[in-house]
Amino acid sequence: MRRREILGGLAGLAVGARAARAAAEDAGALPVVLELFTSEGCSSCPPADALLGRLAARAGTIALAWHVDYWNGPAWTDRFATPLATARQRGYAAALRQEVFTPALVIDGQTMVVGSDAQAVAAAIATSARLTAPVTLERAGDALRARIAAPPGARAVLAFYDRLHVRQIGGGENSGQKLREFNVVRAAMTLDATGPVLPLPAPAAGQGAALLIQAADLRVIGAARIEP
Repeated sequence: MRRREILGGLAGLAVGARAARAAAEDAGALPVVLELFTSEGCSSCPPADALLGRLAARAGTIALAWHVDYWNGPAWTDRFATPLATARQRGYAAALRQEVFTPALVIDGQTMVVGSDAQAVAAAIATSARLTAPVTLERAGDALRARIAAPPGARAVLAFYDRLHVRQIGGGENSGQKLREFNVVRAAMTLDATGPVLPLPAPAAGQGAALLIQAADLRVIGAARIEP
């Protein structure tokens, strides 16, 4: 299954978004890491993109939008879509025994829910386990430097993202719409989470960076970010 229909109306989405924001604050599991798997070709995705944008504005929330490439076709090609995003989602789906669909939101690498279902997002944030690996990310001249306390076997995923894109869609299921897309991942790399100090490349001008520390089962156990 490649996508699921939007659950609930706009009123429910607004109420659920407020609940999700409150859950993030009350859960104590900060930072909370939200990874949305989305596509410009998916008509169910714009509400999930909007919800991610609202949650991304919260302190202590690290939000990333991974644009998958399996929606690309003759009608419309998402220029932000990459095979890397699709592979990452498939990895989560296998680990969590879930289907591959859009919009899919993964919370702390532990739970996958429909990204436009704000009540499910709030519940997943509220029940997510605490991050246990301390991580800091800082600028060091023309590069970045991470300080990590991670267990053996952990890996680090460094993602560079653009804060916002506004795109007029000319084909496919969202033809004619102007989409607002938040925290769009433009490049990413996987590294051994060896430390305690890990030198890293810096993002391009105007981009932010997020460093996720993941256990072998893909649970996010630590995270930090640098704002654009």
